[in-house]
Amino acid sequence: LGGIPCLGASRCDIAARSPLTGAVGDSNIGGFFGPELRFAGYDHLVITGKSKEPAYIWVQDREIEVKDATHLWGKDTIETQTAIRQDHGDDDVKSLVIGVAGENMVRFANVRTGLKNSAGRTGMGCVMGSKNLKAVAARGTMDLEFAKPERLLDYCKEMNDMIIGTRWAKAQSRWGTMIIFSNTNTTGLIRTKNFQLNRLEDGRDLEPENIDRYSIGTSGCYGCIVHCRHRYVLEEGPYAPIFAEGPEYTSLGAFGTMVNCKKMETILVANHLVNKYGIDTLETGGLIAWAMELYEKGIINDKMTGGLKLNWGNEEAVFELIRQIAVREGFGNVLANGFRDAIAKIGNNSEYYAIQVKGMSNLHSDERPTPSFALGIATSTRGSDHLRSRPAVDMYGLPEEVLQELYEGPVSSDYTSYDGKSRMIWWQELLYAVTDSIGTCKFQTVFCAVHAPKWKEFSKLIQYATGMRFSKAQLMQIGERIYTLERMFNLREGFTRKDDRLPERYFKEPTPIGFPIAKGKTIDRAKFEAMLDEYYSLHGWNKNGVPTKKTLTKLGLSKEPTRII
Repeated sequence: LGGIPCLGASRCDIAARSPLTGAVGDSNIGGFFGPELRFAGYDHLVITGKSKEPAYIWVQDREIEVKDATHLWGKDTIETQTAIRQDHGDDDVKSLVIGVAGENMVRFANVRTGLKNSAGRTGMGCVMGSKNLKAVAARGTMDLEFAKPERLLDYCKEMNDMIIGTRWAKAQSRWGTMIIFSNTNTTGLIRTKNFQLNRLEDGRDLEPENIDRYSIGTSGCYGCIVHCRHRYVLEEGPYAPIFAEGPEYTSLGAFGTMVNCKKMETILVANHLVNKYGIDTLETGGLIAWAMELYEKGIINDKMTGGLKLNWGNEEAVFELIRQIAVREGFGNVLANGFRDAIAKIGNNSEYYAIQVKGMSNLHSDERPTPSFALGIATSTRGSDHLRSRPAVDMYGLPEEVLQELYEGPVSSDYTSYDGKSRMIWWQELLYAVTDSIGTCKFQTVFCAVHAPKWKEFSKLIQYATGMRFSKAQLMQIGERIYTLERMFNLREGFTRKDDRLPERYFKEPTPIGFPIAKGKTIDRAKFEAMLDEYYSLHGWNKNGVPTKKTLTKLGLSKEPTRII
């Protein structure tokens, strides 16, 4: 649905085997590139091989050309996009680009477009760098053809009205995803000092309203009525001037709570640096927080860090490590391949302190009080990830009958309960797989409200746009097929049930502070394993997480090549 004027239909997916985890690697990105590629005549590109010299792919009105990019190599992500627009004399050119981190094949290098949008996770920038592919640029002047254009436009207006009427959308329009911080930090649901605390004390400067000191307005992706992206300016300080967008809640956690930095300006500078270099904010912040805890415990020292003082709250060390990771210099090069490689190099029980799943850093939320969230990050096919399944509505205090109607089965309304949470995660995985498949924004689904667009609305949009008709059951089966195929890929790569696990600290270390509903919580190992059993059963997989023959037949996957099965 890329290019329709609703539901943030700007999204595109970049996929390859992840160089960070070895599992399915894909990352979703908004902005304007996705629709521009469609206006240029293509829905999908497959890129194989490797260029001998730096190159970029140019797509314009069904014409594709591989162009020289030697003049772009070494430029940051903003400079690269500017240079490509200048090359073509057209300010409307949209590009997916890598920065120096991608050129240096940092395993969690990302792909970027615009000032802020990032395909942040799983290292797709590293894959592009390995191909000497600096960018994919598109410019299109072709009209999109729709089956029922008038009905589509009317229904898009209806969808926009539905979204903008939610309290979530109104709050997000004002402060972006940073609005989440106030609730999670106050309650005690945000990991701090890596994983030692679950609330940032004296974190008032990170409250979302403090972005107003730097904000010069908001902007949105294509087809979005919410406009959740702040544009901000920093006019003073050693990194000034900075003109950038963001930060997201993820950057606030990565460079705030997890490393115990308490100033909004720290977040704004770090957000700008990772975007400029082209590296994943969560992986970078997670690795730095882990290194700071190792430093505190004496597992690493000044000699190993090259003299960097990795004390909690040392913002200059954070900024320097961001740079070192991107250019693969000093201690940054120890971290640049991600947790698995760094654990192997450091040893000395460092793995225990690493907050990661399948080799990918966890979000900065503390899932010990929320079993549904914990199951979701453990089972995600691409490594620890909230965007595969996060049931945000579990936190909204909704009546049980509302949740049971939504998830079509018994579900507890207590977010600390384990009851029915496997069903929540299974259902959300199917919905989000379809959301990514049609190219719309997850924030404009049940992430923001129970009555927000989902199966019925997706079915109508697809029908009006393409003429194809899908029932709710058919769409859910498509989601199931996507997720099961990803599971099959991971099984081929050697992943098993033992990889659908949480860090040991989730089971052993209770949350030390917070409101009563969040304090003193661990994940119960036996209940977690029971949730995992039920989750596999809902997918039609056996107790080892392997799809059954019956499931493969039902999903039309029984004839997949044996190299996949």
